[in-house]
Order: sequence, then structure tokens, then C-alpha cells
Amino acid sequence: MKQSIKCENRNDADGNPAGGFAVGEGIFINWQNGPLGRGPDRQQPNGAFVETVIEAAAQRIRYYQESRFACAHNAKALEHLEAALASLEARTAEREGRNVEGTHLE
Repeated sequence: MKQSIKCENRNDADGNPAGGFAVGEGIFINWQNGPLGRGPDRQQPNGAFVETVIEAAAQRIRYYQESRFACAHNAKALEHLEAALASLEARTAEREGRNVEGTHLE
């Protein structure tokens, strides 16, 4: 049975991603609102990052895989989640290399 979720994605006045939420049975995700900045002006997060939510899902599937519910479908799902994390980590590294991570610069 697929559970339903309600999602709202917000933009700032310039059209940049500015937080939002996803809520469903047993979850409430408050997304990061705005960039963190760079250097000494870097702010603490005020919401969840996509990477953190993907890692939480991957952790749960790893838990299943260590139980009697281990199966090929879980392994494939875990493979895809880990690939998603690797892609997002590569994006972050690329942005860091250009000194634009933590900003709305492209």
C-alpha cells in the first residue's frame, strides 16, 4: 500500500528554492530554506537536505538487508539510493571546486 504525502516547495522573491515541506504518515520533513553561505558567514542548516533524507531511507533498507527480509529488490533499491547520493556528492564537490557551494550562483 502506497502512503500519500503532501508536499509544498517554496521559492524566494528571486525564484530560488526556499524551503518547503513534505508530510505524511509518520514523517514531517522541513526542507532547508536558502543557501548556507560560505566561509565565516556560513550559517547552520535550518532544515533537511535531500541527501540526509535519502541516507535515512538507505539506512532503513540496509537494516532490512541485515534481517530475514533481505532480497534482491531491496538490494536494487539500495543501489539506486547510493547512486543518487554519489551523484549529489559529486555535484557538491563540483560546486565547491567553483567556490559557489552554499550560494544561489549557478
